[in-house]
Amino acid sequence: MRVDLNILETEQRNENSKNIDVMSTIEMLRVINQEDKQVAFAVERVLPSIETLVDEAHKRIMKGGRVIYMGAGTSGRLGVLDASECPPTYGLNATLVQGIIAGGFEALLKAREGAEDDRELGRNDLKKLELTQKDTVIGLAASGRTPYVIGGLDYAGEVGAYTAAVSCVHNAKISEHAQVRIEAIVGPEVITGSTRMKSGTAQKMILNMISTSLMVKYGKVYKNLMVDVQPTNKKLVERAKQIVAISSGCSYDEAARYLNESGSNVKIAICMALTGLARTDCEIILNNSEGNISKAIRSIKRGTAETGCTPAKHHYQ
Repeated sequence: MRVDLNILETEQRNENSKNIDVMSTIEMLRVINQEDKQVAFAVERVLPSIETLVDEAHKRIMKGGRVIYMGAGTSGRLGVLDASECPPTYGLNATLVQGIIAGGFEALLKAREGAEDDRELGRNDLKKLELTQKDTVIGLAASGRTPYVIGGLDYAGEVGAYTAAVSCVHNAKISEHAQVRIEAIVGPEVITGSTRMKSGTAQKMILNMISTSLMVKYGKVYKNLMVDVQPTNKKLVERAKQIVAISSGCSYDEAARYLNESGSNVKIAICMALTGLARTDCEIILNNSEGNISKAIRSIKRGTAETGCTPAKHHYQ
């Protein structure tokens, strides 16, 4: 059966680049750059939908759920990339945010033809993860019609997981199979159908927003600092000391001492530096605040911390 790709914005010809093959290098670069400038505005238009997704996914994460990206080709690779960068950035368990791509690991480096057209493969890949209703599945497809993603979203819906669809076309097919639709319309690509360009950039921006917002809400950030960094090498130890010093206003030497006394736990070290409380007290307060430093500090200010202890100093903000 013939598939009419011309109705998809991602497959239409871009008038601004129709003569790109005879342009000078700088003219070519200016056209690409001008088109790329539209991407952020396209993403801005779907912020309310992204908000809905983040809030729903966060509720499920706090109940033990996971976030799973799934896609084929460029979309799949972007999902795997975003998921793989969460553990080293936020000290996260690698299972909390996962990415799966049609065709498996080999497809990350070399396209596996036909894998994206297999709905059953999408279902089976999610079954292997033992999906539950606590999980969130985010389907990625620039064209909005990838069968692999549709199969996965349908299975996720049957299980009761929360579902979202991210695409770059109006009325995307995958949107019909998800609870929230995110359709970032970036318009025709500079090279017709090359969705690794504007569409890929839009998806990357959206995935950054999703994972970053979730990590902030999950308590992995204090102010705008990565406070769950794992000091596993010399560089990261130095970064951890700097984070403690910057966030609390203490000296470098004091930060090193707090980090040592905390057992190399940056959050606990910050809590100790901000409050003057002992390690065990900070552990209790942070545990009661779901690991969120801002909540922990607010609880001390309100006098509702369950430790029964009084902070030795009050220079926290």
